[in-house]
Amino acid sequence: MIRKRKKQINITIDGTPLTVPEGTTVMQAAEKLGIRIPRLCYHPDLSLAGSCRVCIVEVEGTGAYTASCSAPVWEGMSVKTNSPAIREARRDIVELLLDNHPMDCQTCERDGNCELQNLAYSLGVRERLFAGQRKEFPIDDSSSAVVRNPNKCILCGRCVRVCAEIQGVYNLSQHGRGFSTQVGPAHLVRMDDSVCIQCGQCINVCPTAAFLEKSSVEEVWKALADPEMHVVVQTAPSIRAAIGEGFDLPPGTPCTGKMVTALRLLGFDAVFDTDLGADLTIVEEAHEFLTRLQNGGPLPMITSCSPGWISFMEKFYPELISHASTCKSPMSMLSTLAKTYYAEQRGIPPEKVFMVAVMPCVAKKYEARRPEHMMKNGRPYTDAVLTTRELIWMIKCYGIDFTSLPDGNFDAPLGLASGAGDIFGTTGGVMEATLRAAYHILTDKPPERLEFTEVRAVEGLRETYVAIGERNIHVAVANGLHNAKQVLDKVTAGTETFHVIEVMACPGGCIGGGGQPYPPSHYHVLDPELLKKRAAALYAIDGSKKLRESYENPALEEIYEKFLGSPGSERAHQLLHTHYSPKLPRGIR
Repeated sequence: MIRKRKKQINITIDGTPLTVPEGTTVMQAAEKLGIRIPRLCYHPDLSLAGSCRVCIVEVEGTGAYTASCSAPVWEGMSVKTNSPAIREARRDIVELLLDNHPMDCQTCERDGNCELQNLAYSLGVRERLFAGQRKEFPIDDSSSAVVRNPNKCILCGRCVRVCAEIQGVYNLSQHGRGFSTQVGPAHLVRMDDSVCIQCGQCINVCPTAAFLEKSSVEEVWKALADPEMHVVVQTAPSIRAAIGEGFDLPPGTPCTGKMVTALRLLGFDAVFDTDLGADLTIVEEAHEFLTRLQNGGPLPMITSCSPGWISFMEKFYPELISHASTCKSPMSMLSTLAKTYYAEQRGIPPEKVFMVAVMPCVAKKYEARRPEHMMKNGRPYTDAVLTTRELIWMIKCYGIDFTSLPDGNFDAPLGLASGAGDIFGTTGGVMEATLRAAYHILTDKPPERLEFTEVRAVEGLRETYVAIGERNIHVAVANGLHNAKQVLDKVTAGTETFHVIEVMACPGGCIGGGGQPYPPSHYHVLDPELLKKRAAALYAIDGSKKLRESYENPALEEIYEKFLGSPGSERAHQLLHTHYSPKLPRGIR
């Protein structure tokens, strides 16, 4: 099909002539000239709102200011982006926003990383000129993962749009009118009583601190200072691909060794690798899949390592619960081993082991508190979950010069992992690692190839067939829940048959999780280029390892031999598998 070339439009911006395709907005046109018009409500991957008005410009002949984020160019348009009147109007808008904003910048979690604060500085706001009533809403910290503070909300609507347009959850909307307007779940119920899936994408796109993860930092500091506790830590695959951004390293810089050394300096007694948990998940999951394949189902089997997806399934697709793998996530598997196998090997009472997990995902905080992941004594297997952002802050707080650290190595017996474990952190990685293991089991041979690039999906949705021995396996990989709905609806409608489906709640997978660093300059939240660089770091780590297949991991062989027995054994099921159940309120899809 021949694509029709878009009509070209001639305009002038700040006296400079420019030709752009029809449909280009004024903001986009200005960026082609290197002019960045201030903005707050605008996000390049979300629908246009035009609500904050910070991006206003003067358009000759209109007699009114125009929101540049949503105004398309027209032939002969003449725009001023930086006249004295425009600068003053923008400053007035920001001053009015600040007038109704808490005066706690120096103690706010987003201090130094707040878009409103940065905008106020760049526009020359040096004092608060307006005085008046301030909104006073209760803070909702009912959730185990997400804290909602409507007093810091500027009603930009980004959280509403990302929850609806990217995640397909539709949990947030604006309530009330005028001064009483606030953003929250339906009927302003508590976040914990809503259809929130705890993914944290609202935190990522929020320009202020209206949404934040529930911090576990003080809990971890307290444990590290307790001489009675043996404090261990595990780090998810995607942490090593993103943590460097918090220390001004280029996106996509692998930082495994420096991260391990930093954790030791913080005082952890042992540093373990969640990748080993990923290897264990792959072995158990591959065994489960092949059992289902040979015994007639239920198929498709759907991966279960993303807690945001599990919460989404329980609320939106409860009829698919039997299709979800019963395997715990890599985090929960490793935490379980730490308080059983590791504690037994070291002769440490399990109640004296304090397990900290560093995760890219705020939903992991929710997962750690699920009753299915509690020990018989009522304590969780995972005592505390830190996001990548929280760990970055702890390292800075401790005065550690991260970029100058030598490389360290993970500790035995839970620190040796294959490259298959590393790629768990990006969309398609779980599927690719599973295919490597499934090939090994089905053919009793090493895989003919280790890279299944056809299932890698940093963007969109992948549906394909993969040949394993004499079988043709129909697989699907969903990048984010909006894409997941497309393939899940096919399953529920019975219009298409799959063998395995990978679902990751966040765009890009764990590398785009709700607890990852706020993007460095020249990137934005959900930016495909940023996600690709983080993913490339994980694929580079995988490619550099001699050990690339989960079944080849000698540490796993030892764990099965000494403790678990065999994949799918009774003890493995008791410790490494779980169950799910429908949850209320039921989501509307």
